[in-house]
Amino acid sequence: MTQPFDPSAFLSTCSGRPGVYRMFDIDGKLLYVGKAKNLKKRLASYFRKTGHAPKTGALVARIAQVETTITANETEALLLEQTLIKESRPPYNILLRDDKSYPYVHLSDSEFPRLSIHRGAKKAKGRYFGPYPSAGAIRESLSILQKTFHVRQCEDSFYKNRTRPCLQYQIKRCKAPCVNLVEPQIYNEDVRHSVMFLEGRSNALTDELNALMEKSAMSLDFEHAAELRDQIGLLRRVQDQQSMDGGTGDVDVVAAFVNPGGACVHLISVRGGRVLGSKNFFPQVGIEEEVGEVMSAFLAQYFLGGGERELPGEVIVNVVGEDFPALIDAIDASRGREIIISHRVRGTRARWQQLAVTNAEQALMARLANRQHVTARFEALAQVLKLEEPPQRLECYDISHSSGEATVASCVVFGPEGPIKSDYRRYNIEGITAGDDYAAMHQALTRRFSRIKDGEGKLPDILLVDGGKGQLSMARDVMNELAIPDLILLGVAKGATRKAGFETLYLNDAAHEFTLKGDSPALHLIQQIRDEAHRFAITGHRARRGKTRRTSTLEGVAGVGPTRRRDLLKHFGGLQELSRASIEEIAKAPGISKKLAESIYANLHSE
Repeated sequence: MTQPFDPSAFLSTCSGRPGVYRMFDIDGKLLYVGKAKNLKKRLASYFRKTGHAPKTGALVARIAQVETTITANETEALLLEQTLIKESRPPYNILLRDDKSYPYVHLSDSEFPRLSIHRGAKKAKGRYFGPYPSAGAIRESLSILQKTFHVRQCEDSFYKNRTRPCLQYQIKRCKAPCVNLVEPQIYNEDVRHSVMFLEGRSNALTDELNALMEKSAMSLDFEHAAELRDQIGLLRRVQDQQSMDGGTGDVDVVAAFVNPGGACVHLISVRGGRVLGSKNFFPQVGIEEEVGEVMSAFLAQYFLGGGERELPGEVIVNVVGEDFPALIDAIDASRGREIIISHRVRGTRARWQQLAVTNAEQALMARLANRQHVTARFEALAQVLKLEEPPQRLECYDISHSSGEATVASCVVFGPEGPIKSDYRRYNIEGITAGDDYAAMHQALTRRFSRIKDGEGKLPDILLVDGGKGQLSMARDVMNELAIPDLILLGVAKGATRKAGFETLYLNDAAHEFTLKGDSPALHLIQQIRDEAHRFAITGHRARRGKTRRTSTLEGVAGVGPTRRRDLLKHFGGLQELSRASIEEIAKAPGISKKLAESIYANLHSE
């Protein structure tokens, strides 16, 4: 029997990044395609209890599955959304027309030119920019230009009959050329800047505006400098690289990701240089299998298992397999066509590759955190530990520090429905010898369980500690001191190989040592909780260390010294705009390589 769609479980694992979402009914039919700047917030709006329009209510009632594709920015999400809608024509996207002509931005040929949306034959004099994927995309660009450079967008009939400025002048969206409140040369300069933006010369435009801003500030014209600063900020927000399109050829982009408990292969289909869609596959794998083995097995089954499946000219992968040459020969022999398998790629292909990796990781994380999977793992853990019924609450503790500096202990909590993040806790550890993990664990557990003894909080069914015999012994000492002797303790130590799947477990004391098979659901649950505690501890440690050192967010990035920090902040107009930028935008800044841009982006989004 098919399980009903659970919105709360889905939203608990949904990413907050930009992307595209697809809604399906119980038969797997695509109902709706949409885009969002924040996938989690947008999708949450569908599943609120009240306030739906009739169309939205009818859509939500039919939803049986939701799939998401993460993109680097909202612009890419828009382009991919339009592609999917044109290809699939979902029934709930009926408001979008399947126009054969794409819209353009038109700049009229007159003393005070006008910017407008144009469809159809290009008969009017002036310049045309585009095409754009939708009228909505043009309206967004024109709105930004109107706020930034104040070039008029009114109809010529309205413009020619004005005797006083309209509301657009009052709200600083136009300089009122209709009543001669702006000199032609100043207006033409605004038009020139608008053209630079529409032509994609955003870097040159922001450099020019930066220079003008500094000049105004040096001449003490701070009001004009502030206006230029705001212009730069607005431009940065719409300067996203449209990396979803721009390539060439027919390509399949395949990324494999393996984690304790499962594997995911994400495939992005590109035809004619345009991304048409993506799909997740979850092959059954053993714990000992490497990412390259998963990739090779998938490619062989995907391209050799279905003779009717279309073959691309190139397959871009995120990992190299030893048997790729044999695979290419086999495909040539069975399908009569040779394909190219690429790994080291640049430009647009590299962006496709990275997006596939990101989506594979996100999809596997969501699958592992799925309520049904977690419940099954709780039941498996109960069988392993010979409990009468599955536990309802697990707590796991971990310690993080840098050579003893800014030590932080983490507590994460899991229930049968997955992580209970409202009960997560961090403890800043003080008054111990630097680097003494045992003392740090002792302090964290004492603080936590002293409150529970006082009636605050809930007692877990099982307490996990990330560590071996020493950590487990310390936890037992704390429980004895606080007179909580019956609590089940589970120590999780890395095995001799220190690889996932070979952990050594200790139940209650060092004498009860055991291991589990690599494909055990109980072990996968233990690994998932242990990894989450480790992540939560590291995040807290980094935040505390950064606060203690009172440094800039960028000071933790290798290769970014004082000069580069100054240039970056100057280029983007501040840390807030830099935080909004994608990796491609950061790489456009002077002196910043793609690799360094990735490090900066990761540091700014470490949470």
